[in-house]
Amino acid sequence: MRIVVVGAGMSGLCCARLLAEQGHDIVVVSADAMPRTTSYLAAAVWFPTAVGPAEAVARWSADTFDVLAAEAAAGVPGVMMRETLVLNRDPGTPGEPLPEWSRAVGDVRAARPDELPPGYHHGLRFVVPLVEMPAYLPNLWNEVLASGAQQVVRRLTSLSEVLDLDPELVINAAGMAAGGLVGDDSMFPIRGQIVRVTNPGLDLSVRDEMHPGGRAYVHPRSTDCILGGTLDVGTWDTAPDAAETAAILERCTDIAPQLATCRVIETVVGLRPGRAEVRVELDQDLLPVPVVHNYGHGGAGITVGWGCARDVAAYVRQVEDPSATPGQPSGIGGEDRVLAADARAGT
Repeated sequence: MRIVVVGAGMSGLCCARLLAEQGHDIVVVSADAMPRTTSYLAAAVWFPTAVGPAEAVARWSADTFDVLAAEAAAGVPGVMMRETLVLNRDPGTPGEPLPEWSRAVGDVRAARPDELPPGYHHGLRFVVPLVEMPAYLPNLWNEVLASGAQQVVRRLTSLSEVLDLDPELVINAAGMAAGGLVGDDSMFPIRGQIVRVTNPGLDLSVRDEMHPGGRAYVHPRSTDCILGGTLDVGTWDTAPDAAETAAILERCTDIAPQLATCRVIETVVGLRPGRAEVRVELDQDLLPVPVVHNYGHGGAGITVGWGCARDVAAYVRQVEDPSATPGQPSGIGGEDRVLAADARAGT
């Protein structure tokens, strides 16, 4: 089929590559150059947060974890497995069950007292994929282009404006713009401010979602660290706030004291595409051709991206063969699961 994918962030490119691999003729339409997309700016560590519906997110997250872990094991640019520490000032309850997301991760253990920063009584240690988007997204985009896909740079006001490209099916993965293109007023911006600093020698990701000063996370990358951050629901302002930068530095140094010697490189603001629930569904009524929606991922695009793309591909198969029994994709293949297991084990 000739498929137009609207959006060139994580969600759109995952769909484009997966569908191109399945033999479809792909056209990717994007309004902005890649470095201006929200995905390109993301801290991009696998961790389900502020996104629903819960059952689907659990499945999407597990599939995406395995894809990214397999890519890390295979040496895909920008993907690595990163030891992570999630902190909690509350000592917790003995025997308390692990979070739902831990099923996808594998080994999760309680942090030892000597692994906790001052003021903390409880934490969890585990390994998850970390993605350096300035390396990962261009590589993913090059893979899409190498498959024969076309690129069209065009700012849309309605999804119907792609019909002149003669699609047989359209994927709506336009991030923050996706709702407006189809008259869905349930979308809202989630402003995220992060600070990029020099890496003082950290190799452990640390986060405290309930820090008294606001969300705090420290994600060391190969040459820098990403510090965050904010979840400002309903805020459209993309100008960096100097006071917020100072507050992020303060609370991140609280959970990773080594940051006291770091130097600020830049402050970046992006708008995450918020929605009460991620929309991944087939729409046969909007345009003269079928549309598959894939938007509203909030701050979890990197965490659910590949899983959502697999559901998109399942809907495309349903359009190709209406007599087939509808159903969700079964997940990634055996070879990828072996590579993912190797990545978890550090082999």
